Amino acid sequence: MEIRKVHLVYFSATFTTRKVVREIGRVIGAEVVEHDVTCAVPGRETVLSAPGDVLVAGVPVYAGRVPAQAAEALRMFRGEGVPAVLVCVYGNRDYDDALVELQDIVESHGFKAVAAGAFVARHCIFPKVAAGRPDSADMRLVGAFASKCAAMLAGVADAAALPALVVRGNRPYKQGGASVFSPTGDASLCDGCQACVRQCPVGAIPSADPCSTDGGKCIACGRCLVVCHTGSRAFRGDAYKGFEAKFVAAFSARREPETFFPSGV
Repeated sequence: MEIRKVHLVYFSATFTTRKVVREIGRVIGAEVVEHDVTCAVPGRETVLSAPGDVLVAGVPVYAGRVPAQAAEALRMFRGEGVPAVLVCVYGNRDYDDALVELQDIVESHGFKAVAAGAFVARHCIFPKVAAGRPDSADMRLVGAFASKCAAMLAGVADAAALPALVVRGNRPYKQGGASVFSPTGDASLCDGCQACVRQCPVGAIPSADPCSTDGGKCIACGRCLVVCHTGSRAFRGDAYKGFEAKFVAAFSARREPETFFPSGV
């Protein structure tokens, strides 16, 4: 098939998933259309059906699952047999059942999953884990993955003819869970710019008090940390520091990306 348009649909609170899927789109080389669903769910269903359309669906991994907000947004896209490349980005612990769940979401909405990759990025709650990732070695592997995807699709007349994709993970999925930690601001550093308020994907930061966080809404995605230009917002507290030390000790050994293609490809 001739790839004419690559649709990047991604949830990327800390911009690392965006970095990965953008590189995939760049390497594939066709026209790229971005659908950033991090802070806004599409108001109506988007149908991809044109000849040559390809979906690249990218999500972070939260507690081994696709974030609920990302899953909701992805369900607003439908493909009429359009091939889909699946991407999850995780913080060096494990991606558990996220790829399986992502495959089920896109295939239940008419897409044909043809390849998948699990890539590593800095952990959003414990940033000492996988600091600096994805690094240059990771991005070379992302590029190689994208090149193989493009060659595979170019070698078939119809993606529907490709064998079924099998990825690592389990059904039923592991039990999801919310983080017990939420970032807060330091009033001595906060200049009231409201960037965190505007860009929080779940509206957990009140405009009247941008140093506070609604723990019932917060998903610990890390968006407020990366958009805070003064360094005011951070995860704090003795409980956090104690858990951080254990997490860093357990999950700092470097893990490498994993990719999946149909059998025989």
